[in-house]
Amino acid sequence: MTFGKRITMLREEKNMSRRDIAKALNISYSSVSKYETDARFPDQETLKAIADVFQVSIDYLLGRTDIRNFYEKTEAPENEYVSESRAYDDFYKIGLPDEAIRQINDYIEFIKQKYKSGKK
Repeated sequence: MTFGKRITMLREEKNMSRRDIAKALNISYSSVSKYETDARFPDQETLKAIADVFQVSIDYLLGRTDIRNFYEKTEAPENEYVSESRAYDDFYKIGLPDEAIRQINDYIEFIKQKYKSGKK
């Protein structure tokens, strides 16, 4: 996926317009449009700002990985055998689509809630 397609996808996921992104980045609407159509590439500072706005890594924006953010904070118990980030890495390495990962996350949350409420 190209840089432009990736930022378009992220913008649409957040229900933001090009004007919203331009305002958040303090750049012109035209610049956002050119980034999204791959007619232009942002400078280093703007690239960092785009990553911050979408809360993803620069590597993700550049298409070097499909893992959005390597440093997401999770509330994992201290005695957990495999960290959540390791599990997510494995999911992405085998090429699971985002929808499958969302379903896994939903199931994990279901199990957490089930055991928090004392059901077994």
